[in-house]
Amino acid sequence: MENWKHALIAGSVGVGALLLLRGKRPAGLVCAGIGLATLASEYPEKFRDIRTNFHEYVEQGATLLDVASRVGERISDMSETSASSWYRFLAG
Repeated sequence: MENWKHALIAGSVGVGALLLLRGKRPAGLVCAGIGLATLASEYPEKFRDIRTNFHEYVEQGATLLDVASRVGERISDMSETSASSWYRFLAG
């Protein structure tokens, strides 16, 4: 891939991320889309594979978020019980 394509992809994705963080969603999505379209034009077979296996990626992401949510709940429960036991210990 030529250097100008590297610059276009990195620049548009970077500017898109900054615009999304600043709350300018439509402009951010357009900029990020330009970078992804350029990348897709360079590697069409990779994007075809991603598109055909997209449902598997979504399922794996949902599973990961579910596990992270359960871990967060357990940490929250443990911190509540340990905090209350420390309070009871200190209160005497």
